[in-house]
Amino acid sequence: MMMNTNEIIEKLPYSYPFLFVDELLHVDENGSSGTFTFNKELDFYKGHFKDHPVTPGVILTETMAQIGMVSLGIFLMGNLEAGTTGHVMLTSTAVDFMKPVFPGEKVKVISEKIYFRFKKLHCKVEMQNAAGEIVCKGTLSGMVTTKLND
Repeated sequence: MMMNTNEIIEKLPYSYPFLFVDELLHVDENGSSGTFTFNKELDFYKGHFKDHPVTPGVILTETMAQIGMVSLGIFLMGNLEAGTTGHVMLTSTAVDFMKPVFPGEKVKVISEKIYFRFKKLHCKVEMQNAAGEIVCKGTLSGMVTTKLND
């Protein structure tokens, strides 16, 4: 049985203030896409940068990972054996940043699976702003970990 996007979001191992997925627009065996709006009240804006807040690159990378790799990994793991659970853990990133993302901005993340084998997921991911301009792009990799439920 294939999971729907709401079920995938429920399985994400994050919660506020570290959940950077508002909506999954699409997930299939080849990739995923979704959106997130950066709330102006998020704590990291208070110090990055003083009097001119900008979303840190590490947070942009995490947003791309949650929408473009972890959500896809959960979908791909949907057919795990009964009695097991799994997670996708980020193992490597190579991201180029082109434009800043300011408090209150909505972004869209689009990923394309490069490969998923031997429990390793490798994706090409890009983030766009509301104008459709590429904010950042790169490749992300993660390992699928599974364990038996107690």
